[in-house]
Amino acid sequence: MSLRVDVLEGLRIALTSLSAHRLRTVLTTVGVGIGVATLLAIVGITQGLDASFDAQLKSLGSSSLYVSKQPWVQLGNWWEFRNRKNLTLAHVDAVRAQCSRCDTVVPLVDEDEDIAFQGAELAAVNITGTSEEWPRVSGFEVTQGRFFSQTDDDNRRLVAVIGADVADTLFPGIEPIGQTLRVGRKPFTVVGTLSRKGKLLDSSQDLLVVMPFHTFTGFFAGRRSVTIGVSVTSADDLDEVEDTLVGILRRVRQTPPDRPDDFAINRPEQLASTYQQLTGALYAVALGIGLITLLVGGIGIMNIMLVSVRERTREIGVRRALGARRRTIVIQFMLEATMVSAVGGALGTFVGLGGAKLVSLVTPLAATVKPLTIVFGVGFAALVGLLFGIWPAARAAALDPVEALRQE
Repeated sequence: MSLRVDVLEGLRIALTSLSAHRLRTVLTTVGVGIGVATLLAIVGITQGLDASFDAQLKSLGSSSLYVSKQPWVQLGNWWEFRNRKNLTLAHVDAVRAQCSRCDTVVPLVDEDEDIAFQGAELAAVNITGTSEEWPRVSGFEVTQGRFFSQTDDDNRRLVAVIGADVADTLFPGIEPIGQTLRVGRKPFTVVGTLSRKGKLLDSSQDLLVVMPFHTFTGFFAGRRSVTIGVSVTSADDLDEVEDTLVGILRRVRQTPPDRPDDFAINRPEQLASTYQQLTGALYAVALGIGLITLLVGGIGIMNIMLVSVRERTREIGVRRALGARRRTIVIQFMLEATMVSAVGGALGTFVGLGGAKLVSLVTPLAATVKPLTIVFGVGFAALVGLLFGIWPAARAAALDPVEALRQE
């Protein structure tokens, strides 16, 4: 009961004191608010980037993996990867025949090439050659027309399915199905369009033209390594399928037992791991800057509270002489510091969220703040005020009542 009285009385006195020194209260609040705003803006941008990257990874297919000559991420020894033997259609056929847990297996080859339609051009568009089952591996859907068939592939027909960016850029307001698209110098008939996927690592997945595998190999000269795209029924089977693929390919490629794999099995999780490694240190530095800014705000609170204790020494002496306990004095000053900090945290939260949103509007950086982060921002600010208010509160409670009453 007495603790509740002390808290209620402490709140009343704290509010009276803060309202009596409005300018000092505002300046202290601004100091904490800047720290919280900086921290939340950094956290918001960080969470937005993480959410954006996760969404981009999901676009690759959560139940797919890709076998290639070289890994997606190369952190050294690139010459070793380059000198590996190419993967061929024979390897695709071996995987298709021997991997019982593989739902779909397709070959993939690609090249960048300029495309054009009636004078409009797009440079360095990704041209992919594959088989009719490619949508089941890639996760793309046909939104208009159709995907090419095995007959198209067998007869090396000049047909193509285009990505959303190609359709929007070259065929604005025009029905693309049946139109003649020039890939390099050859005319291709557009038979379908693909659903939009967005960007992956700042590269558009929709700036794409897909054609039959044998049409591609007849169109682009030169030997190139084939990527094997594999989809499974359930993502839970990926580890088992990966082990199976390693065994099949080592056997077919006649890799000696004492030699490492001369191919790479790529999964979206590997990109996520690399992303975390590359951004982890950057995020830590950014958060460190935000915390240091908040620490400066906390030191400002402690300084103002010490000044407040010195100014109110006689008041403290009177209260102690009238029977106020040390606990009452401690609660009063700690509540005062916590209130200032919490208000600053609330204002800083709104400013930080606005800053993160502004960054996302004027730059390519995404910004997303989870509700729990907002609660954390205000709560952490209040905790900073509580911690930095302990010493001034303790000094106020430790004052000798007789000496305090002598102060003018």
